[in-house]
Amino acid sequence: MQTYIIQKGDTLCGIAKQFGTTANTLKEINNISGVLTPGNSILIPSSNMMTYTIEKGDSIYSIAQKYNITPEEIIAANNLKSTNLEIGKTLMIPLTTTISNNDDYIKYTVKEGDNLYEIAKKYGTTVNDIKKLNNLQNDNLAINQTLIIKPNDTSNSTNNLQNTYTVKKGDSIYSIAKKFNTTPETIIDANNLTSPLLTIGQQLIISNNSYTPPTSIKECFGTSYIPPSYETYTVKKGDNLYSIAKKYGTTVEEIKNLNNLTTNDLEIGQKLNIKEI
Repeated sequence: MQTYIIQKGDTLCGIAKQFGTTANTLKEINNISGVLTPGNSILIPSSNMMTYTIEKGDSIYSIAQKYNITPEEIIAANNLKSTNLEIGKTLMIPLTTTISNNDDYIKYTVKEGDNLYEIAKKYGTTVNDIKKLNNLQNDNLAINQTLIIKPNDTSNSTNNLQNTYTVKKGDSIYSIAKKFNTTPETIIDANNLTSPLLTIGQQLIISNNSYTPPTSIKECFGTSYIPPSYETYTVKKGDNLYSIAKKYGTTVEEIKNLNNLTTNDLEIGQKLNIKEI
């Protein structure tokens, strides 16, 4: 690790960007809880290191085994005086040895525009696996940040088993799961979502080994299937689900079910299915 002298006007985000790391990493390894003081020095992790937050049951030996390095390397990287560990504290883990001793792993440098979903897709792995391997607490990445990735063999058309989907207006986690013949829980797990709420334009990874996109809707329901028609309503300013339901003699829950809505929020111009014709 190297040290950096804080300058007037510095911020953690600015320093992190300068050295290809993250503000959270700097905060953890330097135990920063307040504002930065010009003239003070902070530790900067080198590009061949990652951070690890000590968990209950960890030991210097179990962590070393997990990352295929020696306890002595962890002790040296962190200037430890003993092998006693404190839950919640951050350790620096050298990466160079990990990579050179195990050909199953590669080192990836984050570029502008990268995100965990695209990186995971590129190497046939998952967002959760990358986050776990690199001890990431969220999906945020910094340019020039180093990630350790264990690619899966993609030579057997594994990409056919993984699709990406861009969330559109009116979509919900439930309607997307139904569309791809999977479950909301599978989508939530594949994308490491903390809630079922989605945003328009969001990219989702859809993993389902049995999924084959149908050439027409009849392949899903049989040759005798006739899609239902619905009476629709376009949301206007001042509308809410209760007033719309009352107007059409139906219920809020029925409208939410027909439109796969997970909340009562509406947007002006949004088209709702009200009743099947």
